[in-house]
Amino acid sequence: MIEIEGITKVYGDYNAVDNVSLTVERGELAAIVGTSGSGKTTLMRMINRLVEPTSGVIRIDGRDNRELPDYELRRGIGYAIQGHGLFPHRSVAENIATVPKLLGWDRKRRDARVDELLELFHLEPAAFRDRMPHELSGGQQQRIGVARALAAEPAVLLMDEPFGALDPIIRAKAQEDLIDIQRKFSTTVVLVTHDMDEAILLGHKIAVMHEGKLEQYAPAAEIIADPASAFVNELLGTGDKAFRMLSLEACENLVEEGPAEGEAIPASASLKDALAAALWSGRDALPVERDDKVIGRVTRDALIRRAAGPSS
Repeated sequence: MIEIEGITKVYGDYNAVDNVSLTVERGELAAIVGTSGSGKTTLMRMINRLVEPTSGVIRIDGRDNRELPDYELRRGIGYAIQGHGLFPHRSVAENIATVPKLLGWDRKRRDARVDELLELFHLEPAAFRDRMPHELSGGQQQRIGVARALAAEPAVLLMDEPFGALDPIIRAKAQEDLIDIQRKFSTTVVLVTHDMDEAILLGHKIAVMHEGKLEQYAPAAEIIADPASAFVNELLGTGDKAFRMLSLEACENLVEEGPAEGEAIPASASLKDALAAALWSGRDALPVERDDKVIGRVTRDALIRRAAGPSS
């Protein structure tokens, strides 16, 4: 779906992005991760030509992204940013319907799409359609920002640190929403983050950027097992490799029947997050929920056994 070939962006004597090539397959989520100044946001913004490359080619569905006027290109690509970027004087429905209206959708079709997306994000349409952005919580505003980016049914969704301003609990829910939506629509997503754990949780593949260069582009398991450089290893952080592998598996894969008290953890949360929550709260088991319903529990003992790896 997205082919980036030899892309470079130069500002004066500074190579913000230096000869990067990678491919994002249709329906994949590619996470671009790196420290501040690594070039990750510049690289992503060249996909929808918010930044024009100095050299190289980007193709979307086989077509050079320079063949269309930039405004037409952007109408076909969803874009969600940190802090949501909602229009403060437009209602929730008006915000979500921004691009469909520009594309000439009729009122009935726009309204149906707004309600569909609100329901998808577990926001009752009758209760939220006419609210203004200042009447929403931070997590709700971020959901509306992502809904707006998806409103015109784009084949490609770009996300620039979309959950960075959210507190940890709301952030986990927002990540769960993204996983569900990406599965439902098979949207091709490019997500920029500085958080390696988030990249591991969400990405089918991870692109690690450092000083404008692509250090490694591979599935999370490969990056954890065989980091391509000292920088990639540093970005992974300290810790046992087997424990890192817990980041790759969702709680739903270790759910069992039985009681558990306290706050539930999402089924899509990683086993690493579940173990951290169990150890932090001192609980022997955590309830696991999907779509706001408890589907079972995950126990601390089972998590520790999984972290230890297969017995010899």
